[in-house]
Amino acid sequence: MSTLYTYFPAPHHHFPDHPERPARLDLINLASIPGIESTSFTAASLQDVSRVHTLGMLKELEIDCTQGPGLIDPAPTYVTPHSYQAALQAAGASLAVTRAVLQNNQSNAFAIVRPPGHHAEPQTSMGFCLLNNAAIAALDALEHGVERVFVIDYDAHHGNGTQKAFWDNPHAGYFSTHQENIYPGSGGLKDAPHARGRIANFPLPAYSGDKCFSQIFEQNLAPLLRAFQPGLLIISAGFDAHHTDPLTSLGLSTGGFYSISQKLVDLAWELCNGKIVFILEGGYDPTNVANGVRAVFAALAGTQAPQVPDRSKRPEPDISARMKAFQEWHAL
Repeated sequence: MSTLYTYFPAPHHHFPDHPERPARLDLINLASIPGIESTSFTAASLQDVSRVHTLGMLKELEIDCTQGPGLIDPAPTYVTPHSYQAALQAAGASLAVTRAVLQNNQSNAFAIVRPPGHHAEPQTSMGFCLLNNAAIAALDALEHGVERVFVIDYDAHHGNGTQKAFWDNPHAGYFSTHQENIYPGSGGLKDAPHARGRIANFPLPAYSGDKCFSQIFEQNLAPLLRAFQPGLLIISAGFDAHHTDPLTSLGLSTGGFYSISQKLVDLAWELCNGKIVFILEGGYDPTNVANGVRAVFAALAGTQAPQVPDRSKRPEPDISARMKAFQEWHAL
């Protein structure tokens, strides 16, 4: 069975010299990837996005876009007159593949979209993100019969927006690996003491790479998911965790992205009949984004990883004490 995908590069959502730009996606060559099939989508409705975002926030964002181009926060997050519709299209593309996976016996999919979403909180856009695509797709899945959904976020930045959207929802879980002490400053181990085992953060020191991520996914994430028993996995796939990303200092390679994506696919088959949806978040080097997309599709198809010789040469930090602290905090 083919892997479904949607593709929305939002060419008119751009701002001079900004790292979150349409060119991020320019090197993705979907025509060269076997076993994938595009599907149509429409813009998300107000009802769809209001499952996560307040009506007041949505109205304010629409007005800000109408008055653009301009910056709306210090991140800097920008808007243009096209950005509100672009955000609705990105959310709609994420919803389309998620609904297909749930309704059409399609086991997996990938929404390759921008603008990204995981920083967008229920009451505000921020961090290059306008609407929270992953959270919107997750809460829509709960609305349509999934008992529990879990978002795994391997973007280099903490997905504060997704965490906040799930804060009081016992049916929605969230796990994030991210570089510590960078934007947005949230995502500490003990961020959500009321939701141990459901909202879980693993802040990482600089240069954590393939080995660290493999250990975390096997020894920390896997038991967390087995305890939660989700019916759907949604992945916030940020390729800014690559060691050559211009904005961050983690250490993944293309092979590392393949390995952790493969582990997630295996967990989806173990726990939820293979139902898994990847949604693009960050990644600010076009080569890394293109290679990361190919790695995800290879993991979804169960084929060989892309042969890209881009492994980091930096030594990785020892994270064993952090792994133990995580296990103790979440009673794993």
